[in-house]
Amino acid sequence: MNKQEHETYATDARDQMVDDICKKQARKMRSRRSKYRATWFGLGMMGTVGWSIVAPTLLGIALGIWIDSRWPGPISWTLVLLIGGLLMGCVNVWFWVIREQEAMEREREDEDNE
Repeated sequence: MNKQEHETYATDARDQMVDDICKKQARKMRSRRSKYRATWFGLGMMGTVGWSIVAPTLLGIALGIWIDSRWPGPISWTLVLLIGGLLMGCVNVWFWVIREQEAMEREREDEDNE
């Protein structure tokens, strides 16, 4: 490797290092600005996830009680629909979490490409 190739390689490596440092600094600054918002956002998401499970479960219980009071039989529709509502809520949250995770990964990739 001659002197000119070595200088070109060193310049390219230095430019790459400066780019990496700038990206990390920008990410750190965004994180500091959004730290307060992130706390409330996280608490809000816990509430959303909780209600996404609780709402279908309560609806299942209410419907089950109504069916059991109208048409009594050997099957407890309250228990069946409680379990059904719980499963439906869990599946709903599972899909929602996957969508949010994919969005976060896309955002991270976009930041890295800047």
